[in-house]
Amino acid sequence: MPIRLKLTLWYSGILAFVLIILSGSVYAFLYHNTYNEMKGKLQKQGQNLGQQIVQNSVFDPGRLQLDRSSYLQDEYYIQIYNYRTDDGQRSAGLVQRNLLFPYEKDAGKVTEARFVKTSVSGNPFYIYEVPIQATSTQQTVGLLQVGLFVGAQENLLQQLRTILVFSSIMGLLLAFSVGLIMARQALRPIEIVIQAAEQIDKGSDLRMRIAWDGPSDELGRLTDTLNGMLGRMERAYNELDEAYDAQRRFVSDASHELRTPLTTIRGNIDLLEKMWTPALEAEAGRSEPVSEQEALRQEMSRESMRDIGDEARRMSRLVNDLLALARADAGFVMEKKPIELLPLLDDVVRRAALLPRTAQWRPGDLSALEGIGVHGNADYLRQLMFIFIENAFKYTPEGFVRLEATLSGGQAGILIRDTGLGMSPEQIPHIFERFYRADESRGVTSGTGLGLSIAKWIIDEHGGSVEVHTSPGAGTTFTVWLPVAFSVPAI
Repeated sequence: MPIRLKLTLWYSGILAFVLIILSGSVYAFLYHNTYNEMKGKLQKQGQNLGQQIVQNSVFDPGRLQLDRSSYLQDEYYIQIYNYRTDDGQRSAGLVQRNLLFPYEKDAGKVTEARFVKTSVSGNPFYIYEVPIQATSTQQTVGLLQVGLFVGAQENLLQQLRTILVFSSIMGLLLAFSVGLIMARQALRPIEIVIQAAEQIDKGSDLRMRIAWDGPSDELGRLTDTLNGMLGRMERAYNELDEAYDAQRRFVSDASHELRTPLTTIRGNIDLLEKMWTPALEAEAGRSEPVSEQEALRQEMSRESMRDIGDEARRMSRLVNDLLALARADAGFVMEKKPIELLPLLDDVVRRAALLPRTAQWRPGDLSALEGIGVHGNADYLRQLMFIFIENAFKYTPEGFVRLEATLSGGQAGILIRDTGLGMSPEQIPHIFERFYRADESRGVTSGTGLGLSIAKWIIDEHGGSVEVHTSPGAGTTFTVWLPVAFSVPAI
């Protein structure tokens, strides 16, 4: 729920409470003021008439009567009920209108004077009832009822209720509408701040600032604070970006610089191996026995050259990987052209059979990609396939590795399956991170942890995606999806 609506509802709720209290107070004041005035008049009249009845009935206890002039009063409506004779008398107003006040027929229940508000044939009356008691026995022998017609007062109170309810509702609706408009106007600067912040977030341009030309109130101070924070973030980001650029240049330059000496080292080692191998074979073919010390020296020389050669090749792979990632970080754009996938994969299958491995190489069905082509770089796509295949051989000490293909919804799928070590679900989100290697494989297999990072970069550059299905001890399946650019109809 928006803040402006919450504020408006709070204001409206408070106003509604105030209006209810105020309206109720006004109505209660007028109601009690009106009826208190009538109470005084009725009580005074009732006491006078009660004394008159007692005086007129002294010599005739069986009758309860008033002076005739009392019955002719226009303002008051008088009724007397005699419990002894079970009859009553009414004033002229009641007789003319043919009205009869309701009364308590059980004399034992009428013990004290009281006020009663009632309606007789749709006419509202306010009645003061006075019990008439015999002077000798103090028993209730009759009931005097003096009433006033309160139709005008009730109409006035009804109109007052209508006016108060209607005005309260209209005032509440008006206050809600005005409050909503005012809250919107008051919070509009916050909307401006939010929109500017969203533009900065979406555009990733920290040079933008939030424009504010209003007063230096809380929102003005908030805008100044945000602009200051953006300035500090821009400086920090620029410093980090410069440091990152320097790091990328260093990695790229170091990779370039290291390739030359490593190439020289590998060339010299290969030359030494070629020179030593015939010499050692010739030495072995001589009839003269070789001393144990000489044999040990020759064996150590061969092992040293093999170790140097292996480490040089490993360093070359690492440098090449770092150079590839440095190019990726620098925004290197591959040269792409239309490529048919099936001939490329056939070449990969042929070369993969020559890789060192302990698992079996079982190429699967690739016919689904016959005539299917993508827009890409053939060299990088081969590198992509060999990264996954070499990884599969590396982590599959026994079993097999299979390469398959499928086609689905305009996407060419290349599956690399193995029956190797597998991975846990917690490791999958990290396998494409640089230098990440699963804990179970550290120390068991060699590698730098850069291959899958390069593979992910190649996939992204080709607009593709990759899926991973794995479980510990059950092997892993990588599915590389590449968008189909064209298809050649079969002849």
